[in-house]
Amino acid sequence: MTTARPATATAAASADAGQPFLLIRNLVKDFDGVRAVNDVSVAINKGEIFALLGSSGCGKSTLLRMLAGFETPTEGQIVLAGQNIVNVPPYQRPINMMFQSYALFPHLTVWDNIAFGLRRDGLPKADIAARVEQMLALVQLGAYAKRKPHQLSGGQQQRVALARSLAKRPQLLLLDEPLGALDKKLRERTQMELVNIIEQVGVTCVMVTHDQDEAMSMATRIAVMSEGRILQVGAPGEIYETPNCRFVADFIGSVNLFNGRVVVDEPDHVVVDTPGTRHFIPHGITGTEGMEVSVAVRPEKICIQPDEPSVEQRASAAEHGYNCAAGSITALAYFGNETHYHVHLDSGVDLKVARTNAQRHDDTRLRREQRVFAWWDGADVVVLTS
Repeated sequence: MTTARPATATAAASADAGQPFLLIRNLVKDFDGVRAVNDVSVAINKGEIFALLGSSGCGKSTLLRMLAGFETPTEGQIVLAGQNIVNVPPYQRPINMMFQSYALFPHLTVWDNIAFGLRRDGLPKADIAARVEQMLALVQLGAYAKRKPHQLSGGQQQRVALARSLAKRPQLLLLDEPLGALDKKLRERTQMELVNIIEQVGVTCVMVTHDQDEAMSMATRIAVMSEGRILQVGAPGEIYETPNCRFVADFIGSVNLFNGRVVVDEPDHVVVDTPGTRHFIPHGITGTEGMEVSVAVRPEKICIQPDEPSVEQRASAAEHGYNCAAGSITALAYFGNETHYHVHLDSGVDLKVARTNAQRHDDTRLRREQRVFAWWDGADVVVLTS
């Protein structure tokens, strides 16, 4: 828990003048010669829920700890509401952090847990009581005010920790794997509750997670990190539909990657040859003929059927003979709303396909070892040059 401190009038004016609310400039952190965070720069707007997404060891937690003041950057700046806070101690930063473990005091009631930081700041009793009641109403835990943490469910404990973090009215809220301690169903239910609470308060939030579903469902924008660097920043839909490199395409969701070479490069279309499949993409790319590239196609963009698709089924007659491959189903998994298929193509490539179960009784359900044709619209293909 850290002490909230209002920004100066100058800083507030700077933030209101269209400057990013949180600006990270060329941030570097070395540990004994190992670079954990490598020249990270990003701008975060006021009121955003911004997710740092990546696998373990990518540097996202180290970056969050530098924002909180628990680690000192080797190089770079952290500018919050116009003020460089790199040399400001944690207890003086207008920031609160909610840890994955929630760190609730087991001997205190819910009410006293929320009031703890306010009492440390020396607020009058009447103000503390009003603020705590406001937070209890916000997280819908008024009936649980006298309970101890061990008498609450995981989701309720999570909301108490959030209420305690918000009670001090921080300018910036940091969330470290906020739902990591919850089971899958509770985590899914709590994601929207958490977003609604944060948006009601209007606080700017930076969260760290390795769970891509959590980032996609909660964040306004996502920064995908790897080896201490930010590879791409964008809205969830942008990150998913238009990844800028192989790593992001493979890390976010499921994807099929075909490695090949550009054989036709025109302003309005390109053709990419990959083993066993020729891809027609109805738009130009930043590349040259003969360039080695990867073609990315999401499983849900692929259609499979026992018969070869007709010209009418494709996006245009120009694609006849393109974006299609034959193979056999080697495995399938039924998930109720959709079925996932693994198709071994005649070229030797293994393809992942996701098919929505739109009808309750589907007479065309495909079977293991069945021969099928897989095809996709060229507009759904992303060409990756890096």
